[in-house]
Formats: sequence, C-alpha cells, structure tokens
Amino acid sequence: MDLILLSALTLIASIVGTLAGFGTSTIMLPILLLFIPYPVALLFVGIIHFFDDLWEIILFKRAANWKLLLGFGVPGIMASFAGARLVVTEPSAVLSRLLGALIIFYVLLVLAKPKLKIPANTISAGVGGTLSGLIAGIFGIGGPVRAMFLTAFNLPKETYLFTSGAIALFIDPARLATYILGGTKLPQNLLWGLLIFIPITFIGSWAAKKFVSKIPQDNFRKVVALFLLFVGVRLLVF
Repeated sequence: MDLILLSALTLIASIVGTLAGFGTSTIMLPILLLFIPYPVALLFVGIIHFFDDLWEIILFKRAANWKLLLGFGVPGIMASFAGARLVVTEPSAVLSRLLGALIIFYVLLVLAKPKLKIPANTISAGVGGTLSGLIAGIFGIGGPVRAMFLTAFNLPKETYLFTSGAIALFIDPARLATYILGGTKLPQNLLWGLLIFIPITFIGSWAAKKFVSKIPQDNFRKVVALFLLFVGVRLLVF
C-alpha cells in the first residue's frame, strides 16, 4: 500500500478515533485487509490504536475522573477477559447482528430522549463497566460497546474521551503482546513507516481535540451517537 495513502488513512482514523472515542480499527482494518495479511493488519492497527489512546489521555488529562475510571474500567477489563473465555468459537453472524441491533436501538433512544442519563455513581459505573466488558469480550468489539455505556452517563465530552482512551490503553498492550509472541511481525516498510505514522496519530488526535472544543456539550453526545449508528448498521447488515 502506498505510503502517502496509508498516512492519509492513519490521519483520518486518528481524527475519528479521538473524536468519537472509538473507531480507529473500524476504519483502518477493512481497508488494510485488501493489501496485507490479517495478522499483520491486526498488529499494525493495534499499534496505531495504542498511540491514539495515549494521545487521547494526554490531551484530555485535565478532565480526568479517576473515580469513574476505576469504577468503570477495572470491572470492564476483568469482565472482558471473562467474556472472551466464554467464547469457544468465533461469534456467529446472528450474534453480531444482534449486537448491531442493540447499538442501533440505543442510538435511537438517545436521539429520541436526549436528556436520558444514568447517574455516574460507583454502582452504575461498576454495572456499566461489567456489562460493557462482558459484551466486548464475547463479541470482540470493545470501543463501540464501551462508548454506548459511557455515553449513557452523559459525561462532559472531555471526561468521556479521557475515560474511553484510558480504558483502551490498559487493554491494548496485552493484545499487542499476544500478536507479537504469536510470531506476527511487521514487514520492513511498515516498521520503518511507524516513524511517520506515529507522529501522524498525534496530529490527528490534536486536530480532533480542536474540533471537540468547538462542539457544544449538548450536541457532542449526538455526534458520538452517529458514529455508533454507523457501526450498528455495519454489524446488522454486513
């Protein structure tokens, strides 16, 4: 794949991933699979995803809510491993479509009742984290499911983005280590290309932060909902 095109893809995915709190893999993986083997694509996207998460927590660190992060993140991470252990085979198309339908239902609910909110206290954070982690572990789709539960708290946009990035940052290293220990390696052109792609992820995240600052708080939840709707339709139809 051409270096310029891959750089442009990385930039777009980083902007969307930071803006919505998820979506980097959703954008990059289907395109990369047209050019490189699946394991290599997973490793490459995982590295890009890791740095997107890192920039996200650095850029939005002032909005950190550590109590919420621990209350949602710790049960979520534990439940994601538990959910993954429940899956003996790859989830069927029927289950994926059910998840897509659930996401679409949630989006329609948010759009119909924009004031809908679950109190972001310790109990609801723990329940939301556990359910999101369990569903993510079973279906293998972490970002959209996490976003669905976090947006239910109707958090300040910066707190939502920090929390989403921080949780993903805890999960990504284990995923990357699994790929590498399993023998997956990046070809030389992609490996050296990281010297360009990693700075591009920061540029994308920085640009997204500037855009987020211009979105009114009342409209930000709708912006995330639109990205969720795209994922939900993709799961339901494809």
